[in-house]
Amino acid sequence: MSVQATSESATPLGALAARGAAVTMVGQVAKFGIQFGGIAILARLLDPESFGLVAMVTAVVGVGEVLRDFGLSSAAVQAKSLTNGQRSNLFWINTSIGAFLAVVVLCCAPLISSLYDEPRVGEVARLLAVTFLINGLSTQFRAHLTRQMKFGKLAIADVAAQSGGLLVGITLAVAGFGYWAIVWQQISQSLLTLLLTVVFCRWLPGLPTRAADMRVLLSFGWNLMGTQLLQYLSKNIDSVLVGNRFGAASLGYYNRATQVVNGPLNQLNVPATTVAIPVLSRLQDDRPRYDRFILRGQTALMTVVVAGFLFLASQAEPFVEVLLGAGWTQSADLFRLIAIGAAFQGAGYATYWVFLSKGLTRSMLRYAIVARVLSISLLVVGSFFGVLGVAAGFALGVALTWPLGLAWISRISNAPVKLMFVNGARTLLVYAVSALCGFLVTDRMGGTALLHIGLGALTMVLCAGILAATVPSYRADLRSLGGIVALVRSRRQSPA
Repeated sequence: MSVQATSESATPLGALAARGAAVTMVGQVAKFGIQFGGIAILARLLDPESFGLVAMVTAVVGVGEVLRDFGLSSAAVQAKSLTNGQRSNLFWINTSIGAFLAVVVLCCAPLISSLYDEPRVGEVARLLAVTFLINGLSTQFRAHLTRQMKFGKLAIADVAAQSGGLLVGITLAVAGFGYWAIVWQQISQSLLTLLLTVVFCRWLPGLPTRAADMRVLLSFGWNLMGTQLLQYLSKNIDSVLVGNRFGAASLGYYNRATQVVNGPLNQLNVPATTVAIPVLSRLQDDRPRYDRFILRGQTALMTVVVAGFLFLASQAEPFVEVLLGAGWTQSADLFRLIAIGAAFQGAGYATYWVFLSKGLTRSMLRYAIVARVLSISLLVVGSFFGVLGVAAGFALGVALTWPLGLAWISRISNAPVKLMFVNGARTLLVYAVSALCGFLVTDRMGGTALLHIGLGALTMVLCAGILAATVPSYRADLRSLGGIVALVRSRRQSPA
């Protein structure tokens, strides 16, 4: 234990962050390819109703995943010190909550069926209930690897588990199992994640003990769990509304549009947050370094997220055709609106980093109540205008909560909020203009879907280049990104 601590203290945090970013980026690229390949293959093997049936269940029971974690994985990572007794207690708490939720979902399966008036939904819920127990067991193993900054092992576990789950799903889909292929894909991925994190962690929990002080950890987790619960409700009530009001097939189209967006969005957000929180938590008492890190991190993440998703929004029709096939073109307008919302989500991630790294979970819960009530209200109003109205309500809600979050943390922290807003607004404006140019050039053009995508990308790059030549602050952003890339390369090329 002491050797490890010495090693960590001898390594600069910037180098640790760069090394973690490099490793997680490689893993995320692999996961991105696997996920998009899986979406493309399964969309051609299964019909929209199959995806809609499983989405009906996950939209409702997925709230249990937030309860199962209870915010304790982040509590374990954020804590300045963590004893073996505390870590073991956290493991048993997460496992107990997971087991309890598995029983609850099993018993409530008939109620879930009645919500949608669809008996098959209850069958899916009964089988997916086991994932709560599996994920409860794996929670603290993942948290331990994150706290120790073992990002390479986390990446290997995630990529291998996702690959194995997808292989199971494709095999069952080809064999004619229909929506059960998606169910077993999720169960297999959870099982593989548990097995691999246990092997990589090299830690086994002890028996529960009353000697370990759990009050601070549980307080942190309780407030974070409340916030995450509100976030989950606001992000998934759209699926419940669509499934309840418009049926499984409409939800299938909506679900594929959201998954195409949320898949890569999570692939970027999760590793960025995984790297950012432990580093920022250690820098919370060093304001100049904290400010530099969070501004650089925000710029890097937003550049990728905003540029990527606004480009996809500008080329929604050809992109859906290439990825999902011609039978899914009804998802294109939904995909465009959800992708625009995702760009604003990317802008808000740095705000979330401030809340967590500074331990402001109680204030974050109060903010979440206000922000999520606003988002849910817009989704409900949008549902009166059809499935497209739900997607529009989602995009508007995310766009409004970004400045609201910045205003909130400006009152309770010393984070560089003004610079965070200016940098974020500039990034959104630059890529919105570039994406609009790409859309206008290709909108009424003939040719193949791939030609549209290629020409749209070229147009957007040219427009961004012109803006870089004429806007000094945007050039500075690009230089900052260049510095991050150079640091990552230096860490990868240096001897271990």
